[in-house]
Amino acid sequence: MQTWSGIEKHARHSAGGLVAAQHGGAAEAGARVLAAGGNAMDAAVVTALVLSVAEPWLSGIGGGGFLLHASGDTGAVDTLDFNVRAPQGISAADYPLRGGRGGDWFDWPAVEGDRNLSGPMSVCVPGAIDGLATALARFGTLSWAEALAPAIEAAERGLEVDWFTRLCIAIDAGNLAADPASAEVFLPGGQPPDPGRTPRLPMPAKARTLRRLAQAGARDFYEGGIAASLAGELAMAGAKLSAADLAAYRSTWQPPRTASYRGHEVHVIDGLSGGPSLLAALAALDIGPQTGPAEAALAYATAIRDATRLRLTTMGHASAGGDCTSHVSVVDRAGNMVSLTNTLLSRFGAKVTLPSTGFLLNNGMMWFDPRPGVPNRIAPGARPLANMSPLLLTRGGRPTLAIGAAGGRQIFPALVQLLSFMLDGGMGLEEAFHAPRLDASSPTIRVNRRAAPDVAAKVAEAFPVELVTDTLHPVNFAIPSAVARDPASGRNSGMAHPTSPWAAVAAETEGGPDA
Repeated sequence: MQTWSGIEKHARHSAGGLVAAQHGGAAEAGARVLAAGGNAMDAAVVTALVLSVAEPWLSGIGGGGFLLHASGDTGAVDTLDFNVRAPQGISAADYPLRGGRGGDWFDWPAVEGDRNLSGPMSVCVPGAIDGLATALARFGTLSWAEALAPAIEAAERGLEVDWFTRLCIAIDAGNLAADPASAEVFLPGGQPPDPGRTPRLPMPAKARTLRRLAQAGARDFYEGGIAASLAGELAMAGAKLSAADLAAYRSTWQPPRTASYRGHEVHVIDGLSGGPSLLAALAALDIGPQTGPAEAALAYATAIRDATRLRLTTMGHASAGGDCTSHVSVVDRAGNMVSLTNTLLSRFGAKVTLPSTGFLLNNGMMWFDPRPGVPNRIAPGARPLANMSPLLLTRGGRPTLAIGAAGGRQIFPALVQLLSFMLDGGMGLEEAFHAPRLDASSPTIRVNRRAAPDVAAKVAEAFPVELVTDTLHPVNFAIPSAVARDPASGRNSGMAHPTSPWAAVAAETEGGPDA
């Protein structure tokens, strides 16, 4: 066992645009778009598409997500829901309970054969391609083919293999081996790739799919040749997702849900995201500059636990009211911002790769509670209760922060604390990202071992506590990335998760802090 300590990353500062992402190469692809005159949405879409190749176990064109866009001129905020949808042909009877508890990020009752967690019956209608194309058409300047070009180039080169690639694949090697197409891509010779022997994993089918999308357009994924391949191969595999489900898919624009916090406006995705729970937790906080770390930690745990309890018992498509994951935050030199989260849900999603298309599919059915009669129950065509919570912060009508995270139920608890660190504690991005956090997304509160000695003791006055380390695997705390802007000076800054080896901020312009 190895224990690493003293790991640090520094915030990046620039008068130009910045891209923060969980893969440095993808962030650099977005930054090159900014350097060539593209705007924040151009860079966000390019980065997300490259991420689908560079870290295919976290996000991709077989998944879905949410994004927010803020105008640097007017401060107007728009949100796009391009999350997955349940197939129309499914029913709760397709997912019979077998007793015991389920696994992964959720602790729903277990379903027979874990068919809601992996395999063809776990797949929901992907929304990523429609969402990225829709966002680009409204706010970007690139053509769809231009936005796809860096991802096509990356797929043609193949997935770069290093020690972290091998680790990420090895974690799920047993599940990947059960799907022949996934095993062919990710397990050469039946084993996780050895960087010394296999420096890159070929991805010819994914490259062909991306080239087809560039030539035929995004709707080909839903109504053309790619759609026909998807529907046909999924039907052969026993899935309920149909050609009609694909053809009916459309992402949706809607206003954000907004609340005031410490002189700022916090904008989140309304409805079935982590956003409403995040705002509820913020509203319950009573923290100021004089609040000590231990008292603040107890306040975070209490507010987050209360919001989580309300979330899991009242929210869902059937309520009275309305992951492995990857996040991208972008600011351009004009002050436009994008906060975009895309996910396959579990690591490697459904663990299903269709031979003709070469990309992994989501396991979106995992987001539904399989019990009957609950607000988030399984239903034909339903939208699941998602954990993703990208957000934008504005002040005085100007965007000041784009932030989000990966980590399933850990996402909104992490963002609540990071916002409080900055707005209540006066921390900058770099200090906030290095400050130890707790996770209150489960009944036992996980406290980072690096926290002050009295933090765990204080939280333990009200909750069971477990001391844990911020490890690569398992992921005990969410993985955030963010960009910020000082409206007065026009200076931008960005920060990536310190302990994530690939996470980085890329700048439009090269140079040091004064670039």
